[in-house]
Amino acid sequence: MDLTRTAYGTWSGGRFMHYGEQLSEEHYMNLMRLSFEKGVRTFVTADVYGAGRADALLGEALKGIPREEYCLAGIVGHDFYEGLRAGSRGYPRFTDPTLRGPEGYQDYLTMATEKSLERCQTSKFDLLMLHNPDSIAYTSDAVWNAFTSLKERGLTDRLGIAPGPANGFTLDMIECFERFGDRMDWAMIILNPLEPWPGQHVLGAAEKNAVKILARVVDYGGLFHDDVRPGHVFRDGDHRTHRPAGWIEHAYKQIEQIRPIAEKHGLTLLQLACQWTLANTAVESVVPTMIQELGENARPVESKLDELAALPAENRLSKEEVELIRTIGNNEGCMMLKGASKRHEGQEPRADEWPMRDDLLTLATRWGLGTGW
Repeated sequence: MDLTRTAYGTWSGGRFMHYGEQLSEEHYMNLMRLSFEKGVRTFVTADVYGAGRADALLGEALKGIPREEYCLAGIVGHDFYEGLRAGSRGYPRFTDPTLRGPEGYQDYLTMATEKSLERCQTSKFDLLMLHNPDSIAYTSDAVWNAFTSLKERGLTDRLGIAPGPANGFTLDMIECFERFGDRMDWAMIILNPLEPWPGQHVLGAAEKNAVKILARVVDYGGLFHDDVRPGHVFRDGDHRTHRPAGWIEHAYKQIEQIRPIAEKHGLTLLQLACQWTLANTAVESVVPTMIQELGENARPVESKLDELAALPAENRLSKEEVELIRTIGNNEGCMMLKGASKRHEGQEPRADEWPMRDDLLTLATRWGLGTGW
């Protein structure tokens, strides 16, 4: 089963990520089961969330449902088995040279995939993606040979990449599509009406190389759920408190310009965000985050799931409206991007940042993306 237009991610519910109210394990599993019952038939999980606990809870939530009735996407790549967590930067990538060399990639990927499948109580993923690749994983034949072998062994039907956690990796992804696109089916990127940049720049290369796009953070930090407004109070430790001051107020002005378009087509703001994202080239599936905000009077997370499940099958936005929304939400240059960048010149590569290469600048020119990376 390939991915459906709507998907549910195990990072939802605040259980393993720091935002909103943290749902209990029972509530967390009930929400995933409810997603299936309401018609959301694709589930995306990453083995590093809760060091395997998210996998296990998803497996319990879907227990008893015939496997052919839902699509399961797994993500592996952070080594929490042998690696040590480095605070907010998380666990190292499996390609970290201090953990193993190319000769160890096959054994690690096989082990991590099999353990994730066991926790999910199944024998095969419909899609398996590399989680937050470093510069090695984007470019290494050894990585992609090892990764491809998992499909050949029947552990997954499809392969892909899932960059993150922050925006960027644009030129790295385009190069990866061009080098390994014949082995790749999907890629997950950040894309929504208030964050068209830089994700929109990889879409043409994805389409040319027949790579489908799964878009995450479609809700833009929860704002398209329409219950985070100016003056909103986040709980201590909510990762959204690290955003620049005034980000809600700025975004809310943009949302108020977009709202009439949603109302014209009988869409909620979340549904509009999903439809706008799906209207972009190569985007085939959306996976917004389901967030239970703080406070007794907060909107129930189940009502947000209702909106996702009720997303109209037809796209109601005209091409002109899609481009108008893109203009309203234009965020170009709003952050320092991750991945290859001139600002890392002369520095040792790190997990999310590495020096620019001349061949990537040539690639950028070929795709009309300039050289200011």
